[in-house]
Amino acid sequence: MPADERKPRKRPAGNRAPAGRKPTGGRPADGKPSGGSPAGGGEPRQAKNLPRRIAWEVLVDVETKDSYANLLLPAKLARTHMDPQDAAFTTELTYGALRQQEFYDAIIATAANRPIDSIDAEPLAGMRLGAHQILSMRVPDHAALSETVAVIKAYAPKTAGFVNAVLRRISEIDRAEWLRRVTAGATTVGEQAIEYSHPEWIVRAMTQALKGHGRQASELQALLEADNAAAKVSVSALPGLIDRSELPGAPTEFSPIGVTLDTAVPKNVEAVATGRARVQDEGSALVALALAQTPAPAGTWADLCAGPGGKAAVLAAIAKTSGTSLDAFDSSEHRVELVRSSTQALDNVTTRVQDARDATGPYAKVLVDVPCSGLGALRRRPEARYRRRPEDINALAGLQRELLRAALNACAPGGVVAYSTCSPHYAETVLVVDDVLRGTDVEILDAPAVLAEVTSADAEEFTSVSRGAGRYAQLWPHVHNTDGMFLALMRKAH
Repeated sequence: MPADERKPRKRPAGNRAPAGRKPTGGRPADGKPSGGSPAGGGEPRQAKNLPRRIAWEVLVDVETKDSYANLLLPAKLARTHMDPQDAAFTTELTYGALRQQEFYDAIIATAANRPIDSIDAEPLAGMRLGAHQILSMRVPDHAALSETVAVIKAYAPKTAGFVNAVLRRISEIDRAEWLRRVTAGATTVGEQAIEYSHPEWIVRAMTQALKGHGRQASELQALLEADNAAAKVSVSALPGLIDRSELPGAPTEFSPIGVTLDTAVPKNVEAVATGRARVQDEGSALVALALAQTPAPAGTWADLCAGPGGKAAVLAAIAKTSGTSLDAFDSSEHRVELVRSSTQALDNVTTRVQDARDATGPYAKVLVDVPCSGLGALRRRPEARYRRRPEDINALAGLQRELLRAALNACAPGGVVAYSTCSPHYAETVLVVDDVLRGTDVEILDAPAVLAEVTSADAEEFTSVSRGAGRYAQLWPHVHNTDGMFLALMRKAH
């Protein structure tokens, strides 16, 4: 799981979007304009422009409060009761502007003739929003300009003229020419960083990850493009509670319990609202399904880092069909509450606030989905790419090793441990497992073969590296259309 979702972090000094940037316009904390009617138009105009206003609010909060768009936007959409078309438009405005922020910032800095760090959060959010519509969406330039500036006039009126001027300059040049201009003189890695809006260190890390997991470095462009593609909303039907044929949407390619929805507000689906189905990336579902599929002695199962509860819900549902229970821990009270919500339709789950390193067991099956950089989930959490730094990988490495050791200690003899991350970074995946298992008699199982059983696909689809008779598995956004989940399955000696 991304460590970003476990505890809000302050941006390190020197980031392009520094922490501490304060909103300067007239938008109080509730998102409403201060005093009277909004400037630049009456209530009808504001109601019509609701998608841009909500997208702008999310961009400002991501910038000034270290908020997470994937948590903030769904809540706003649910409160407004938008129709599906407007909700989808709002989602693309928000996530599109975030995914391509590095590219847009390079353009904005040129068009504004000033550094990005010198532009206040509210006009900057408006410029990013407008740039995305002008350069990457089928929105006529006049609508992108007038409607975006209308939001700024209503909530940060003193900056509306500035935003209007910059967006007009951006609209005078097409995307290809802007790309040529803002990448002129850059290194190959620098060009890729700007064009695909991934910091240079992530471009290098992804190249190394591809090679480390046995793939070709030539896949880098496809991987970066996949990170910037809109991810559909995936839902898992919890086994024993509902069949996926009862859910609206198309069956997922690999997960036998998943569907993809054509809605930006999945809570409108009755089965999701009642807890019989769970919003979940297909890759996350496959991790839980693989552990459930792996034979182990009878006994209680455990999810040691369970929040927010997607994998725990799938595991608990499958465990219940055989009369088995699940213990779900997390060190955060808030995340434990999310687990309780995720497993609300199940009565075989025990939840509690507990550091995973204090788990005792013995458990027949143990999932340890460790805090990580989240580099495999950038399409769903696009702002993470701008918040992370290379040193974060080293900072997480010690914790990841401690958690895997704790999982092995809590596992019963002959039991199975699943180590997973939503990152393909070699230092968070292969190196962690190799290091912890060195000198032990723990057996590395064939995770790709188990995934092949679950999905009916070829095991080679999922293969990372071999370790003796066993293999690790790695999923990829550009190959499997899932988050970049890593999975290692291992059996503790009797």
